[in-house]
Amino acid sequence: MASAPSPDGDLFDEFLTSRGHDVETARWEESYNKKQCPDCGGLHDGDASECSVCGWRPEAVN
Repeated sequence: MASAPSPDGDLFDEFLTSRGHDVETARWEESYNKKQCPDCGGLHDGDASECSVCGWRPEAVN
């Protein structure tokens, strides 16, 4: 089960959106102290940059 987004993250997304940035990018979900792939649910260490199960990668935020 994924955790709920933090209120601070929502506020930051609102700030970026109001200035024309697209914040609807795919991100890692978090499960306890692990990163969780939003596509397949695979769990990874905090330094993971790609899902070793399905190959998913988070989109870069500009």
